[in-house]
Amino acid sequence: LQLIQNAAARILFDTKRTEHSGITPVLENLHWLQQGIGPTYLFELLHPYTPRHQLCFSSLKLLTIPLFRYATLGGRSFLLIYLFILNIFNLRILHTDYGVQSTVFFEVAFGYKGLQIQLFCSAGNLTTLLNVKYTSKVTDTIDCVEPDDVESKIREIIPARSCSNTEDFVSLLEKEAKFKPFGSLLHTYSVHNEEAGEDITYQIYKAEMSCPGFQEYHERLQTFLMWFIETASFIDVDDERWDYFLVQVQFEKYNKDGETLFATVGYMTVYNYYVYPDKTRPRVSQMLILPPFQGEGHGAQLLEAIHRYYLTAPKVLDITAEDPSESYVKLRDFVHAKLCQSLPSFSPDQLIQGFSQKMVKEVQEKLKINKKHARRVYEILRLHNTDMSDLEHAKTYRLEIKRRLVGPYKKNQRELAKMRKCLRPEELGNQISQIDLQTQHKELEKSYQDLIEEYRRVLERLAQM
Repeated sequence: LQLIQNAAARILFDTKRTEHSGITPVLENLHWLQQGIGPTYLFELLHPYTPRHQLCFSSLKLLTIPLFRYATLGGRSFLLIYLFILNIFNLRILHTDYGVQSTVFFEVAFGYKGLQIQLFCSAGNLTTLLNVKYTSKVTDTIDCVEPDDVESKIREIIPARSCSNTEDFVSLLEKEAKFKPFGSLLHTYSVHNEEAGEDITYQIYKAEMSCPGFQEYHERLQTFLMWFIETASFIDVDDERWDYFLVQVQFEKYNKDGETLFATVGYMTVYNYYVYPDKTRPRVSQMLILPPFQGEGHGAQLLEAIHRYYLTAPKVLDITAEDPSESYVKLRDFVHAKLCQSLPSFSPDQLIQGFSQKMVKEVQEKLKINKKHARRVYEILRLHNTDMSDLEHAKTYRLEIKRRLVGPYKKNQRELAKMRKCLRPEELGNQISQIDLQTQHKELEKSYQDLIEEYRRVLERLAQM
């Protein structure tokens, strides 16, 4: 229901899920109808609440809740529920002393003053501690109003075995030195840390749910999805078609008793879909690099390691992603271009001849990349090998890209031709206004310019390698 509400709000205000401001400002712009505008049969049931004495919430425009006899029936009537929700809404929006912004199923945690939600996780094993603190609750000043059960909402997400007091959490930290990454090692790489002035070693592992202790560890790990990915959900770990890939960092300088300490950096889940008659198509479902490690290239290392892992599986057809975000598409473009630029079919002399079936076949066999993604790689590397200052070369490249982008617009023209045969003139006029050629040309040019800008960013990153 929360996802439906968020989507409806974005439609009304024409905002995108990727905007940094989040959904909170959008929801706050949705207001109730002003007094007197609603239907008469509802308006007659609403009576403003006027306290006998001046109170702190006298200006909140609350409504009177009538007395009722039976809590199981009268208290569930539409009128009482509507009035109660409306009053709570006004308190949430206007009585800011008892509200705090949150991202756990509700946009505003109502009923607390000085609310602090503290969630601690150990770096390696992800042992979790939840603390909820506040200076006062709304029940201290307002009768018959209960605060949101913040702690219960959070405990629906975090693992059941999470610590509830600091002493237990600290005692479990002693086991961190014994934590070792789950699964088999796939790849090791290093990243130079400017602050530490040294190279830090990272490792990528493939784990199985059958690994002792991994299921409990995964329960703690997947919790992070809820804090950082809006539409995230937990997966069915009983399905054996899931593959799990982990990124870990080694801390050599913090050795304890000669042991190397490990910390969790991020992870990826991949589901192996069946493809008739005897193939599989691994599809990236979830991918997260924790905030302290973002911007260091770990996502690219992880995605590249995934491709190299599945290369050894003859039954794998290609690798795709489930509903990829814009940031994931940019990451995928970079990784694919990096892998393809050394292939013979993507050499400069081959690129200048145009997109070919030879490219499709080579990337599918050697890198498990499908035709659609191979086309994007071709366009990126073709741009790199095209002198855009040469008007003739630039025109040739532009027309080739636009011929691909114009597909949806040609479909509109075909639909218009069909409508001319079956619609009345007035109906046809409405449809023609929606398929205006001049507007389509402007949209096509904008799509081309946006795409070129994306490709240039990929090429800039490739040049920094």
